[in-house]
This record gives sequence, structure tokens and C-alpha cells, in this order.
Amino acid sequence: MNPLLTILAVIPGIAISLYIIYRDRHEREPVLLLLGCFIAGVVSTLPAIIMEEAWARAGVVESPNMFMTFLLSFVSVATSEEFVKFACVMMFAYPWKYFNEPMDGIVYSVMVSMGFATFENILYADRYGIETVILRAFTAVPAHAAFGIIMGYHIGIAKFKLRGRFMHLLLGLLGAIFFHGTYDFFLLQQNFPPLTIFALFTLAISIFYTRKLLRMHDEGSPFKPPSRL
Repeated sequence: MNPLLTILAVIPGIAISLYIIYRDRHEREPVLLLLGCFIAGVVSTLPAIIMEEAWARAGVVESPNMFMTFLLSFVSVATSEEFVKFACVMMFAYPWKYFNEPMDGIVYSVMVSMGFATFENILYADRYGIETVILRAFTAVPAHAAFGIIMGYHIGIAKFKLRGRFMHLLLGLLGAIFFHGTYDFFLLQQNFPPLTIFALFTLAISIFYTRKLLRMHDEGSPFKPPSRL
């Protein structure tokens, strides 16, 4: 593979990771744990691919049939990919003592998501070339980050709640699946090409929503210095 393409494929995920680390300004996470979550995200692409291929063998493939497109978008792709990312966060970040504030749920979820999106981007670069890499830098990679923030927001709440913990974990997973599936559905449906624009609307709504979630956890951080009047 062209080294330049590889670099271009990696840059968006690294840039978003650094932005999220910067936003975690009150109590930074250990670099090795952040890196470990990123690598776990890279590795998680393998089980996601296996799951998606299993659905493909079962007949869930791209099709003009809208119900098949729904299954492909929400079940095969969104559920498979968000579940493996969720599992990585729960296994490799959730139990650690360093996960000590709700904001950390977002940080670790985004690191896993960016590892996943970065490796996926490298695969797409090798297969489709520079045009696809540039397009994905402004669409698919930020979308994975947004899904990660939605998931991580609820994981962060669940970590510190004695009651309703399972419900928040479920909300995090289902929320990421919903936005991911909706985004993919508009991209993959073949009957009404103008509807593709709604994938961008879904991305824009996701980003707007996640900015609010970031702000809420940032302002509610127990490590935030008290304001001086």
C-alpha cells in the first residue's frame, strides 16, 4: 500500500483522539491506557468483520429491498461494530481505577472508536484510493467519534451510579447503534438517491448532540476547579 495513503488514512483518527484528550482537561488519563484502548479498537475490527460476514452469508447484503437495507445498516453493520467497541471499553477501560469520572467514559470510548475507524480507513484506502480517504476524513471517521461519545457519555454515568447502571449501559450501546444505523441506512439505500443527503444531516445532528454531551460531562467533572467569584 502507498505510504502516503496510509498516513492520510491515519491522520483523522489521530487528530480526533488528540482533540478528545485535550477536552479531558481536568484530570488526564494515563497515556498507556489511552494507547491500549486505541489498539483494542484496531483489533476489534476483526470480530466485527467476522460478524458482518456471517450476516452476509445469511443473505443480509446490499439490496434495493428497503427491509434488507434496514437489516444491513442496523443489525449487520451498526450492531456488530458498536457492540465490539462497547465490549472493548467495558473490558479494557471500565474496570480500571483511572476511570474515575464520567468524562472518562467518553475519552475511552472515543479512543476505541478511533482505533476502529483508523484501521477501517486504512482498509478503505487500500481498496478505493485517495478520494475515499479524503471523503471519509470528513464523514465516516467523525461519525465513529460521535457514536463513541454517545456511547461513552452513558458508560461514564453508569460507572458512578448504583441504581440504573444497566439501563445507562444499554442506552449507550443502543444510542450508538441508532445513530450509526440511521447514518448507514441513508447511505446504503438504493431506491431514492436524494435521501443520501440525510446521512449528512444525521452526522450533523450527531455532532451537535455530542458537543452538548461533552460540555455536560466537562462542566460536571469532580476535578473541575471551583469558580472564583
